[in-house]
Amino acid sequence: MRRRGILLASAVLFCLVSSVASAQGKTQNNGAALFKTQCVMCHGATGKGDTQTGKTLDAVDFHDPEVMKMSDADLAKIIGKGKNMMPAFGKRLSTIDIDDLISYIHLLQKTK
Repeated sequence: MRRRGILLASAVLFCLVSSVASAQGKTQNNGAALFKTQCVMCHGATGKGDTQTGKTLDAVDFHDPEVMKMSDADLAKIIGKGKNMMPAFGKRLSTIDIDDLISYIHLLQKTK
Protein backbone atom coordinates (compact mmCIF):
# COMPACT_ATOMS: atom_id res chain seq x y z
CA MET A 1 0.00 0.00 0.00
CA ARG A 2 2.73 2.43 0.95
CA ARG A 3 4.65 1.56 -2.22
CA ARG A 4 1.61 2.47 -4.35
CA GLY A 5 1.41 5.83 -2.61
CA ILE A 6 5.06 6.52 -3.32
CA LEU A 7 4.64 5.50 -6.96
CA LEU A 8 1.55 7.68 -7.30
CA ALA A 9 3.28 10.66 -5.71
CA SER A 10 6.29 10.16 -7.99
CA ALA A 11 4.05 10.05 -11.05
CA VAL A 12 2.25 13.23 -10.03
CA LEU A 13 5.56 15.01 -9.38
CA PHE A 14 6.91 13.89 -12.76
CA CYS A 15 3.80 15.25 -14.52
CA LEU A 16 4.12 18.59 -12.73
CA VAL A 17 7.81 18.96 -13.59
CA SER A 18 7.17 17.98 -17.22
CA SER A 19 4.33 20.49 -17.45
CA VAL A 20 6.46 23.33 -16.07
CA ALA A 21 9.35 22.47 -18.41
CA SER A 22 6.98 22.38 -21.37
CA ALA A 23 5.50 25.77 -20.46
CA GLN A 24 8.99 27.27 -20.09
CA GLY A 25 9.94 25.92 -23.52
CA LYS A 26 6.85 27.44 -25.10
CA THR A 27 7.58 30.78 -23.41
CA GLN A 28 11.16 30.77 -24.70
CA ASN A 29 10.08 29.78 -28.20
CA ASN A 30 7.39 32.47 -28.30
CA GLY A 31 9.75 35.08 -26.88
CA ALA A 32 12.46 34.18 -29.41
CA ALA A 33 10.01 34.30 -32.32
CA LEU A 34 8.59 37.65 -31.20
CA PHE A 35 12.07 39.05 -30.69
CA LYS A 36 13.06 38.04 -34.22
CA THR A 37 10.00 39.68 -35.77
CA GLN A 38 9.63 42.73 -33.54
CA CYS A 39 13.01 43.60 -32.00
CA VAL A 40 16.00 42.30 -33.97
CA MET A 41 15.97 45.10 -36.51
CA CYS A 42 16.93 47.62 -33.84
CA HIS A 43 18.31 45.62 -30.92
CA GLY A 44 20.17 42.99 -32.98
CA ALA A 45 20.20 39.23 -32.55
CA THR A 46 22.23 39.48 -29.33
CA GLY A 47 20.28 42.41 -27.86
CA LYS A 48 23.24 44.80 -28.01
CA GLY A 49 21.57 47.42 -30.20
CA ASP A 50 24.44 47.12 -32.65
CA THR A 51 22.49 47.04 -35.92
CA GLN A 52 22.63 49.96 -38.33
CA THR A 53 19.05 50.88 -37.41
CA GLY A 54 19.81 50.41 -33.72
CA LYS A 55 22.82 52.70 -33.91
CA THR A 56 20.82 55.33 -35.78
CA LEU A 57 17.99 55.21 -33.21
CA ASP A 58 20.31 54.76 -30.22
CA ALA A 59 18.65 51.43 -29.33
CA VAL A 60 19.24 50.15 -25.83
CA ASP A 61 21.82 47.43 -25.20
CA PHE A 62 20.10 44.84 -23.01
CA HIS A 63 23.52 44.00 -21.50
CA ASP A 64 23.92 47.52 -20.12
CA PRO A 65 24.02 47.35 -16.29
CA GLU A 66 21.25 49.96 -16.03
CA VAL A 67 18.96 47.83 -18.20
CA MET A 68 19.92 44.60 -16.45
CA LYS A 69 18.81 45.96 -13.08
CA MET A 70 15.38 47.05 -14.41
CA SER A 71 12.42 45.14 -13.05
CA ASP A 72 10.16 43.09 -15.31
CA ALA A 73 7.43 45.66 -14.65
CA ASP A 74 9.71 48.46 -15.90
CA LEU A 75 10.59 46.48 -19.03
CA ALA A 76 6.92 45.65 -19.65
CA LYS A 77 6.00 49.32 -19.35
CA ILE A 78 8.66 50.33 -21.88
CA ILE A 79 7.67 47.58 -24.32
CA GLY A 80 3.99 48.38 -23.93
CA LYS A 81 4.12 52.17 -23.98
CA GLY A 82 7.40 52.80 -25.80
CA LYS A 83 10.20 55.13 -24.77
CA ASN A 84 12.24 57.70 -26.65
CA MET A 85 12.55 56.38 -30.23
CA MET A 86 11.10 52.96 -29.37
CA PRO A 87 7.48 52.60 -30.45
CA ALA A 88 4.74 51.24 -28.19
CA PHE A 89 3.93 47.58 -28.70
CA GLY A 90 1.07 47.38 -26.20
CA LYS A 91 -1.62 47.35 -28.88
CA ARG A 92 0.21 44.80 -31.04
CA LEU A 93 1.29 42.37 -28.33
CA SER A 94 -0.64 40.71 -25.52
CA THR A 95 0.61 40.87 -21.95
CA ILE A 96 1.62 37.21 -22.31
CA ASP A 97 3.65 38.07 -25.42
CA ILE A 98 5.34 40.92 -23.57
CA ASP A 99 6.13 38.62 -20.64
CA ASP A 100 7.58 36.07 -23.08
CA LEU A 101 9.71 38.79 -24.68
CA ILE A 102 11.00 39.83 -21.27
CA SER A 103 11.92 36.21 -20.49
CA TYR A 104 13.80 36.04 -23.77
CA ILE A 105 15.57 39.34 -23.06
CA HIS A 106 16.74 37.85 -19.76
CA LEU A 107 18.16 34.88 -21.68
CA LEU A 108 20.03 37.26 -23.97
CA GLN A 109 21.39 39.12 -20.96
CA LYS A 110 23.03 35.90 -19.75
CA THR A 111 25.12 35.70 -22.93
CA LYS A 112 28.11 37.89 -23.61
